[in-house]
Amino acid sequence: MSVRHAWVVSEGSTTTSWFDVRLAFADGARVDALAVLSGAHVRVEDVRARPPLSLDDLAVLAEWLEDPLFEACVAAPARGTPAEPRRARAPWPRGREGRRLVAQEYRTAREEGGDPVLAVMRATGHSRRRSLRLIGQARDEGFLAPRRARR
Repeated sequence: MSVRHAWVVSEGSTTTSWFDVRLAFADGARVDALAVLSGAHVRVEDVRARPPLSLDDLAVLAEWLEDPLFEACVAAPARGTPAEPRRARAPWPRGREGRRLVAQEYRTAREEGGDPVLAVMRATGHSRRRSLRLIGQARDEGFLAPRRARR
């Protein structure tokens, strides 16, 4: 389950906050909801489910959402603004140092018999396309051997 602080509207002394809530189940089912914190009250304004919820599931939905929503809503008024996106890893260095580290990750994965592109993706937090571009830049810089002979 994930709860993300989406946006805040302040009017005078009142503040209204919206939250995106997502429940994902092991069988692939998913429930998305939009919750609103206004004053001391929390309301669920919109619910979308795939596959659709039965009436029994809809009655239990409040119990599923209660604790995570409470934890997210209690801290929200203190912030006043939506939370900044967080990265799971520290920022990757740019320039020559970053390309040197990409080459190091690439070579380590090759030596261990793993997928070198996946290793660079994990280390940098970038997509496959961006990781391949970084690997190419490391090759151009001379940190990795050329992929094939140029004619």
